Amino acid sequence: MDRSAEFRRWKAQCLSKADPSRKGSVDEDVVELVQLLNGREQFFTTSSCAGRIILLDRGINGSEVQKQNCCWLLVTHKPCVKDDVIVALKKANGDAILKFEPLVLHVQCRQLQDAQILHSVAIDSGFRNSGITVGKRGKTMLAVRSTHGLEVPLTHKGKLMVTEEYINFLIKIANQKMEENKKRIERFYNCLQHALEKETISMTSYPKEKIKEKNNSSCTHKKKRNPEKACGKYITEGNNKELEIDDHDDPGISVTIFPEDY
Repeated sequence: MDRSAEFRRWKAQCLSKADPSRKGSVDEDVVELVQLLNGREQFFTTSSCAGRIILLDRGINGSEVQKQNCCWLLVTHKPCVKDDVIVALKKANGDAILKFEPLVLHVQCRQLQDAQILHSVAIDSGFRNSGITVGKRGKTMLAVRSTHGLEVPLTHKGKLMVTEEYINFLIKIANQKMEENKKRIERFYNCLQHALEKETISMTSYPKEKIKEKNNSSCTHKKKRNPEKACGKYITEGNNKELEIDDHDDPGISVTIFPEDY
């Protein structure tokens, strides 16, 4: 099986699985972006979260859904209101933390140059903490992330440590960050559409012989290239576990590419 066929097999295998998230489906604000990526032969998404406001309790007890020894007192992918947070805080018996988490999107790419195009779009759209990870087996993953998160402790051992006025202030900030996050997702979607259309036009209007000659030349000369001209390599072997971003079976053999001003 050649490398492109292997990538297609990975993609079909990943997309045929049931959604393992608590919600069981892709978040509404990122559905179109995920569909756009999965509709292209050179990409497929392995996980996504459109962004959320959550209230976690680090206490031991509680009947709420558990994740990494934490109780989820509240989770929403929409703007939040103070009353919902106040009600949820009454369930806290440990250290409750209010968090806003922006978009997180993991995309496996067919080859490095595909990831570079996607990385450039992510950076230009405001997701400046995005990075490419290339494993020794050729697996190329792009993590789309940004830094405009929020994390504030509200209780200690079940006791509220701040005023309701301050909670209301925090919720306003979290909602503003949620709105900015949504704008960045829309910008990412529009920029990605443009980049993929530009790539398609370039590939269809340029003779195949010239493309091959140009790619060979760009690989042999050591000079700075833009993402659309970069010469990458295909993914080789893999299995289901290799679709995860942290690459546990490939320790210490990866290189992560971040923006120069990261």
